[in-house]
Amino acid sequence: MEVRERMVLSSDAPVPDGAVDAGTAPPADRVERHAAAGDVVLVTLETDAREPDPALLAAVSVYAWLGAALFRVPESQADGVRQVLDMVASIQGTRPPAVARRGLA
Repeated sequence: MEVRERMVLSSDAPVPDGAVDAGTAPPADRVERHAAAGDVVLVTLETDAREPDPALLAAVSVYAWLGAALFRVPESQADGVRQVLDMVASIQGTRPPAVARRGLA
């Protein structure tokens, strides 16, 4: 699977040209199928939470792992989503960790 740069879009952003809109909180197999076909997949996630929403952030991590590249989320969630996307990329080995520490005492 080709690794694409993952981006966070505002909740009112239009679907970018060439992207496949998988919908709002789509089934995981739909996202995986489109990503495996080489499509740039857009996932929209919604919440009313003003603070980082753990359920939304967990969903982002799963969708990112499956290959979604674009995430349309409320502005209040954008920073947390960006951190989750960076974490997933680091775990997958497509981006170096922000900080590397050795566990030496």
